[in-house]
Amino acid sequence: MTEPSDVTQAGDVTEDGFLGGRLRLRQPKSGHRAGHDAILLAAATAAREGDRVVDFGAGVGAAGLAVARRVAGIELVLVEIDRRLAELARGNAVLNGLPAGVVVLDVESGPEQFAACGLPPDSADVVLMNPPFNDPARHRASPDKARERAHVASATTLENWIHAARRILKSGGILTLIWRADALAGILAALDRGFGSLRILPVHGDAAPAIRVLVSAVKGGKAPSALYPGLMLNEAPAAENSSAMPNRSAQEILAGLKTLPLAVR
Repeated sequence: MTEPSDVTQAGDVTEDGFLGGRLRLRQPKSGHRAGHDAILLAAATAAREGDRVVDFGAGVGAAGLAVARRVAGIELVLVEIDRRLAELARGNAVLNGLPAGVVVLDVESGPEQFAACGLPPDSADVVLMNPPFNDPARHRASPDKARERAHVASATTLENWIHAARRILKSGGILTLIWRADALAGILAALDRGFGSLRILPVHGDAAPAIRVLVSAVKGGKAPSALYPGLMLNEAPAAENSSAMPNRSAQEILAGLKTLPLAVR
């Protein structure tokens, strides 16, 4: 799902507007491009002034920078394996006047590599992530290797990413992620080790089964899990031959005018 607007092009990079134009992002014309998922993830992230917020798989910085645009005074760290995307993320932070550290790192690296990049255990208040989530058994491999790496999960991707988040989060720290709705069981299983106080919000394209699920969890949390009403991106067509209309509430969230319930803590 993509949400570019006011696009300007230069070479193989476009500059796109997000949050109603209040966030400008330069990103490759081809390959993995930021869209609705990143903005929904940001809108679900519970961050406060003074928090150290780490964005795993940050790409060009969309989700993390959207959080920083909403919450002043956070210490933002963008973690990205692709050097080119990391450089674009660094430039996007400057472009938007938002302080952010950028780390080139594989999220599935060990604790020594994380510590060497300034991310030792128990050092983050908030982690947000949009891991690769397409099932390789059902997803045709892209000839664009960067796009494939950004979209296709291995059998251990989710578990390894959640383990890395658990390691760097402080006790009581919050993890927020977006993933495929049909893989909710796998998310819950991976979070069962070390996380609690789960809050779950399904995301629907229209009046059909959810396509995404947003989940927040607290390291060491003990509160009961909570399932929130789903977010509908589009209203069901009024007539059989009419087109679906964007949901007003969803549009306000994507424009940065509202947050999702998971962002409240």
